[in-house]
Amino acid sequence: MTTPADEQPLIPQPPATVATLRQAVSQIAPASLPAFTRELDLAADQSRLGSDLAPLRRFITQWAIYVHIQRQPGLAADFRRWEDAAGAGDAAQARQAAAEIGRLLDEAHAALGLPVR
Repeated sequence: MTTPADEQPLIPQPPATVATLRQAVSQIAPASLPAFTRELDLAADQSRLGSDLAPLRRFITQWAIYVHIQRQPGLAADFRRWEDAAGAGDAAQARQAAAEIGRLLDEAHAALGLPVR
C-alpha cells in the first residue's frame, strides 16, 4: 500500500538544534528564513540580557513544531486552512478554528515528545 504524496513528510524531522532547524526551514519553507533569523536574534539577545536560556529553549521548541507541521504537506494545509478560518469568520467559527489549531499544536508537541502546552 502506498501513501499519498501529501501524507509523505518532505524531510525527516531534524533534531531540535538551531543549525538543523535552520537547514530544515531552508528546505521546506525558505520564505520563513528571515523570520527564523529575526526570532533567533531576539531569543539570543533576551537570553544574554537575562542570563537565562529559556528564550532560546522557547525558540527551538517553536521552530521544531513549525518544522514538524510544515514538513507534512497535508498537515500544513490543514493548519493554514484553520488559520485562515480563524480570521475570516464569525465568533463561533473563530472559536472552532482556535480549538482545531490548539489540537494540531498539541498533537505536534506529543509527536516530538514535548510537554503539551
